[in-house]
Amino acid sequence: MAVRPAEILQRPKPDWASEDVAMLYDMATKFLEAEIAPRYEEFEKAESFDRESWEKAGANGLLCASIPEEYGGSGGTYAHESAITMALGHVGVDGFGIALHNAIVAPYILHYGSEEQKKKWLPRMASGELIGAIAMTEPGAGSDLQGIKTRAEKDGNQYRINGSKTFITNGQLANLIIVVTKTDPAAGAKGTSLIVVETDGADGFERGRNLDKIGLKANDTSELFFNDLKVPTSNLLGNEEGQGFVQLMQQLPQERLLIAGQAVGMIERALTVTIDYVKERKAFGKAVLDFQNTQFKLAELKTEATIGRVFYNDCVARHLAGGLDPATASMAKYWLTDLQCKIVDECLQLFGGYGYMNEYPIARMYRDARVQRIYGGTNEIMKLLIARSL
Repeated sequence: MAVRPAEILQRPKPDWASEDVAMLYDMATKFLEAEIAPRYEEFEKAESFDRESWEKAGANGLLCASIPEEYGGSGGTYAHESAITMALGHVGVDGFGIALHNAIVAPYILHYGSEEQKKKWLPRMASGELIGAIAMTEPGAGSDLQGIKTRAEKDGNQYRINGSKTFITNGQLANLIIVVTKTDPAAGAKGTSLIVVETDGADGFERGRNLDKIGLKANDTSELFFNDLKVPTSNLLGNEEGQGFVQLMQQLPQERLLIAGQAVGMIERALTVTIDYVKERKAFGKAVLDFQNTQFKLAELKTEATIGRVFYNDCVARHLAGGLDPATASMAKYWLTDLQCKIVDECLQLFGGYGYMNEYPIARMYRDARVQRIYGGTNEIMKLLIARSL
């Protein structure tokens, strides 16, 4: 069941939600309801989507919406990516990894890739032929990206990459992976580079386990291993080595805004399914909604959800204008994901024992929400970043 923010929170549309953004939301919702939702349980059990679903998403214009048309995209903006993210949350197919592909991986190539790189990779990402991932986290380095150990050494006109990554979203399906490496380990952050790896037929690339997670089961999350993997030096993003850390810092605000948007989408769905449930469920001879405790609790949650939506909309407007600073993006990521977990938990309580049953959507939301406070930089790290702005 899809839900609309206007129906839940009765908020006017923000200025950036233009007619074409609304049309994309409608189109994405219809596609996800027809093509993805009926098979979602199958993907949950397989702990991965299939390539066919990605290709269908590409054929329906849901991949690379903000990439210029000359590179195979739809020529939109982050507002269009937000519409797709909301559709994923409202339909309840949060484990479909297209948002990361669209709003995190592809922009690195758009912003830092050469003309040749853009023409080589972006059209194939827009079609779903290439599925994107970004390999940052390592067994010994999570939010501390300066601590990565994966090494890329020059060998003629190639790099030899050695190292391992873990918790990589889309890791089992991805065949275009941006790898965060050290090209000069002695230079600290300034020795970090981003190198694009096409994995199909690559000798020295190995996928490890599809990791067994608490939630977001449908989204494959993997270990990756690089053993003397050779890639052309032309796969470096940027015109020289050592730019990776700056590139990451420039793009992380959009990643954190995306996670905040995912939080908003689930919050709105959780409220909708809960309100529907308490209207129908009877206890002591009357609807659960008729109890004052239920009314007060839902009044609190609707208020907080409205505050969250207004904050998110403002952050998107600032981002579209080029003014979303890292501290504000960190505020959005930490506060909205904390709120997401709180609201989903409170909603589950209103379902009573049924909320703990996997057949009810609130149970899946409860499991899926928890990682939002961890990936993209833990919420503790977000507070450190915010504190630097004081």
